[in-house]
Amino acid sequence: QVQLVESGGGSVQAGGSLRLSCAASGYDHSTYCMAWFRTTPDKEREGVAALVTGGGAEYFVDSVKGRFTISRDNAKNILYLQMTNLQPEDTALYYCASRPTAGSHCSNHHFWYNSWGRGTQVTVSS
Repeated sequence: QVQLVESGGGSVQAGGSLRLSCAASGYDHSTYCMAWFRTTPDKEREGVAALVTGGGAEYFVDSVKGRFTISRDNAKNILYLQMTNLQPEDTALYYCASRPTAGSHCSNHHFWYNSWGRGTQVTVSS
């Protein structure tokens, strides 16, 4: 059973940076999609970015392109989300998700993923 544990959230001022981490364990497949999602009380969970094993990064939200970078340390099984120039609209609970895949692309739909972390809160003040 895959377990995902997020960390790195916090409170920053607009323009600041944070790096989220997602430590993964229990993988029994060779290829996985790993993704970051975020949600707020008034907004459905939205896919932010994803990375498939051995593949390239995909960014699903136009407003984060150029500011967020998803990466993965395969040796340590840690997924990262480097967030720069954070804005108040980035305030959300950020989740890590994963799913085994045979493909080269990952979905931006939360229902496609079958393993989830508990989330880490990011709060950006203006």
